[in-house]
Amino acid sequence: MYRERLVGTEVRSESAYRLQQLLLDYHDFRQHKAGHRLLESTFLIADWQAERLKSTHQDLYQHPGYHAGLEFLLTDLYAPAAMSRRDDNIDRVFPKLVKWLPDNQLDTLAGLVELNLITQQLDLELAELLDERGIPARSVTRERYCEVYRASQRLEQRRKQVVLVADVGERLDRYVRNRTLGWLLSISRTPAEMADLSDLHNFLHRGYSAFRKMDKVDVLIDRLVTREKQVMDNIINGHPEPFSLPGDL
Repeated sequence: MYRERLVGTEVRSESAYRLQQLLLDYHDFRQHKAGHRLLESTFLIADWQAERLKSTHQDLYQHPGYHAGLEFLLTDLYAPAAMSRRDDNIDRVFPKLVKWLPDNQLDTLAGLVELNLITQQLDLELAELLDERGIPARSVTRERYCEVYRASQRLEQRRKQVVLVADVGERLDRYVRNRTLGWLLSISRTPAEMADLSDLHNFLHRGYSAFRKMDKVDVLIDRLVTREKQVMDNIINGHPEPFSLPGDL
């Protein structure tokens, strides 16, 4: 919808250029996905994987110090069915973003966009692999999921996905420690509503609130990354219980 605005915006730094290119890639992918016959399957797969993540990291998900942060990761960063307005709004305000934000914040936003793009690309690939085998996404099992996971041609992207989770999480944690950010989000709510940017503002405020409540975010990120790398190795190596991890992970 706002592709022309992305293309027509002059960028003056490598960070702004990287964000511009990622937003263009993400915009084009969203258009492709919206018309794909397996669109509904991608949502079902996303839901299945979100539940798997909650199960694998149940101790962290139920921990009062980490629950809000993990809920934000699973429902806001990993919720492609409900965020089209938010994503359109990011495209719409891109000219102002590259004008107002410093490069380190543009890099953080670029990481979020890349993480969302890769996640949705991987979901679509799984939907296609299931479809090739005549397996309805609604009926996916652990065994079938692992089967198509191993058949993926994007395993390097899956490894990058885990790295991006760590990088984005660490960057977000640094920003929420700045009390000025909370104040700015508070006073900008009404202007955001007047500019029809409520979806984007609410997303930012939820992320700020979720991470602000957490202690030792580095511990959470380290455990998530370590566990997900182990899960990936388990699936690739055909482990009979790929999502069951040792107690010390």
